[in-house]
Amino acid sequence: MSNNKDLSLTRIGVFYDGNYFLHVSNYYNYSHERRSRLSVSGLHHFIRKEVAQQESQDERLCQIVDAHYFRGRLTAGDAQKQDNSLYYDRVFDDILSAEGVTTHFLPVKIKNGVRHEKGIDVWLALEAFELAFYKRFNVLVLIASDGDYVPLIRKLNTLGTRVMVLSWDFEYTSDNGKPMTTRTSQDLLEEVTYPVAMHEIIDNRVRRNEPLINNLFVPQTQKRVFDKPTNTEKKIVTNAKNGTIMNLKNGFGFIKYPPNNLFFHYQNLVDVDFNDLKIDDKVEFTIIKNDKGEDVASDVKLLAD
Repeated sequence: MSNNKDLSLTRIGVFYDGNYFLHVSNYYNYSHERRSRLSVSGLHHFIRKEVAQQESQDERLCQIVDAHYFRGRLTAGDAQKQDNSLYYDRVFDDILSAEGVTTHFLPVKIKNGVRHEKGIDVWLALEAFELAFYKRFNVLVLIASDGDYVPLIRKLNTLGTRVMVLSWDFEYTSDNGKPMTTRTSQDLLEEVTYPVAMHEIIDNRVRRNEPLINNLFVPQTQKRVFDKPTNTEKKIVTNAKNGTIMNLKNGFGFIKYPPNNLFFHYQNLVDVDFNDLKIDDKVEFTIIKNDKGEDVASDVKLLAD
């Protein structure tokens, strides 16, 4: 009696828009109740499970054969001016390398305090199509939200490569205090074979405590890989002020400093993680203006008791 079971391998290629992935990971670490970053290994496990379910295939026959991460990176000179930026890059490089993810970086420069980055989406699209053509992925997984990737999806469809997009929709507060919303392009979702709304899966009351979902996040028992190293040199900050934290919310808080309370964002912290702060902690900071001309706190440092 012959066995007609299909044992052919389902080859998966994974492509990260790195800025988008970091943005989503920051949201879960600072604004969401999970208070933890996304786990690359947990995400890859989820992808294999999801592809197996969508393709009606045994999970063991669904393998990630290629994974690529694209992001702009500061030049060494610019990174040196920002506390521990080079350290963060190296730590995350180690994580990606451990998971077999190939990294692709384009240089980013800072002019007048603004990051200038171009070409990442084009580079990702070109590499994804070329690799899909030569390596014949059965399923290409795209971790991105931009409608600019629609032409890539259409070209992949001509190869017969099925495309899965992992998408997140959420609200958050920007570093200048503005309420913001992240939404995945509807045009992108309509073009792909398998649209996967990750925010709905993660927040689903029935599924939220499943091991598969919990493993999407770095365990709280592990040391946060993005914890800032201790500086051996004491930096002298001119015009530094002292105050007390009076409120902490989803990734931002307020410092008591008469006559007004000063807003600060997790991106404005130095040598401390936002999740380690507590109300009544004493901090040192400088005062800058936001785009509305309002005073806000920057370079916020936790003072020793």
